[in-house]
Amino acid sequence: MATGTILALSIYFLSMLAIGLYAYRQSSSNLSEYMLGGRKLGPAVTALSAGASDMSGWLLMGVPGAMYVAGISQIWIGVGLVIGAYLNYLLLAPRFRVYTELAKDSITLPDYLENRFADPTRLLRLVSALVIVIFFTLYTSSGMVAGGKLFDEVFGLNYELGLFLTAGVVIAYTLLGGFLAVSMTDFVQGMIMFIALVMVPVVAFGALDQPTQMFTTIEQLNPKHLDLFTGTSVLGIISLLAWGLGYFGQPHIIVRFMAIRSVEDFKAARRIGMSWMIISIVGAMAIGFVGIAYVQQTQMPLKDPETIFILLSQVLFHPFVGGLLLAAILAAIMSTVSSQLLVTSSALTQDFYKTFLHKAATDQQQVLIGRVSVLAVALIAIVLALDSNSSILGLVANAWAGFGAAFGPVVLLSLYWKRMNHWGALAGITAGALTVLFWAYSPYQIDGKQLNDFLYAMIPGVFVSALLTWLVSLATSTPTEEVSHLFQQVSDKLQQN
Repeated sequence: MATGTILALSIYFLSMLAIGLYAYRQSSSNLSEYMLGGRKLGPAVTALSAGASDMSGWLLMGVPGAMYVAGISQIWIGVGLVIGAYLNYLLLAPRFRVYTELAKDSITLPDYLENRFADPTRLLRLVSALVIVIFFTLYTSSGMVAGGKLFDEVFGLNYELGLFLTAGVVIAYTLLGGFLAVSMTDFVQGMIMFIALVMVPVVAFGALDQPTQMFTTIEQLNPKHLDLFTGTSVLGIISLLAWGLGYFGQPHIIVRFMAIRSVEDFKAARRIGMSWMIISIVGAMAIGFVGIAYVQQTQMPLKDPETIFILLSQVLFHPFVGGLLLAAILAAIMSTVSSQLLVTSSALTQDFYKTFLHKAATDQQQVLIGRVSVLAVALIAIVLALDSNSSILGLVANAWAGFGAAFGPVVLLSLYWKRMNHWGALAGITAGALTVLFWAYSPYQIDGKQLNDFLYAMIPGVFVSALLTWLVSLATSTPTEEVSHLFQQVSDKLQQN
C-alpha cells in the first residue's frame, strides 16, 4: 500500500477518534445527552447524519457495481429511495419530533411507543426492543464483515486485522461520545462520501479517450445497458420502488429526527438532506456507468464489478487522494455501524435495564450501562463477523424490509390516527416482522420463483402490518383520555409552529 494512502487513512481514523473525545466532554452528564445529544442538533448535522447512517457501503460499492453489470435499469431503486426519504422528512419527521418530546421526553423508539399509547402491559416496549436488538446485532455484524473484507481485498491485510481495526475505531468514538459523537462523525463522513461521489465520476469521465463517445462505447459493448426496462417487469419495478417504504421504520434514521433542536429546522434539514442524497445516488450510479466505458477503453482488468469505485480511485488519483477516497467507503460502513450500535445500546439501556431491572437508575448509571451495552453488542457482532462467510449476511439482506414492515406502518399511524391503541401497535409490529421473515425464507414459490424474488417482502409486510394495526385497534378498547389529550397537544403545537 502506498505511503500516501496509509497517511490519508491514518488521518481519517485519528479524526474520528478526536471527534469522539470532544463529544465525550459534551455529552456525558445524562442519558438524554448521551443517547440524543440533548436534542440540540442543527439541520445540517441532522440531515447528513441521517443520510450517512442510511447509506452504508452499498452506496459506494453495491450501486456502482449494479450499474456496471446491468446499466441504467438499476435506477428504479434510487428513485424509490429518494421518494421514500422525502416523504419521511415531510410526513414523519416534524410530528415525530414533537410527539417524542411531549410523550414523557421519549429517547428511544420503544420508549416512544409505550408512552404514546400509555401501554400498561409493557409488552409493546419489550417486543419492539427485542426486534431492534436482534436485527441490529446481526446488521452491525455485517458492517464489520464489510470493513474486514475491504482491508483484506484492497489493502492486502489479514481479514481479522481489518475487522478489529474497523470495529475498534467505531467502538471507541461511539462508546466515548454517544449520539453526539455518532452524529458529528456522520456529518464528516457524509461530507467525505459526497466529495468522493462527485469527484470520481467527473474525473473518470474526463479520463476517457473520447468522452463524447461514452454512450457509443457502452452501446457497442451491450445495448441493453442503455435500456431503462432491461430485465425488469411491472412487479420488479414496484419491488425496487418499494425500498422507499422502509424509511418510515428504520430506528437508526428516525432517531435523528428526535434529536433536532426544533421543528422549524426541518425545512432546512430536508433541503440539505435531499440534495445530498440525490447527488450522492446519481454520483454512485454515474461511477458504474462511466466505469463501463473506462474499463472497455483501457482494457483494464476488473475481477469484481463492485470494486469499480476502488479501481477508479486508485488509478486516477494521487495515492494520498486515493486514500481519502477509500476512506469514503470506510465512512459509509462506519457511519451505519455506529448508528446501529447506539440504537441497540439505547434499547438495552432504556428499554430493558431501566424498565425491567433497575427502575431507580440514575442518569450516570444509565450512561455507564449505555457504554457497556455498546461494547457488549459490538463484541457479539465481532464474534459473529469472524467468519467472513457467515450466513448472517443472508438475514441482514432482509433487515431493511423487516424494520420497514415492523415499525413503518405502526409509527406513521401512531402519528396521525387518534383511534389507534397499544394492542393495534403490538399486532402491527409482530405481524410485519413475521410476514417479512416468512416471505423471505419460505420454501413456497410463485411462477417458479421464491416469494422474495417474485415480490419484495417489504410490500406484503407493510400491507399486513397496516391491516392488522387497523383491525386490532378497532376491535379492542378505545384510547384513554390521557392518550387522546396527548394526541391533541401534538396537533396544537404543530399548528403553532
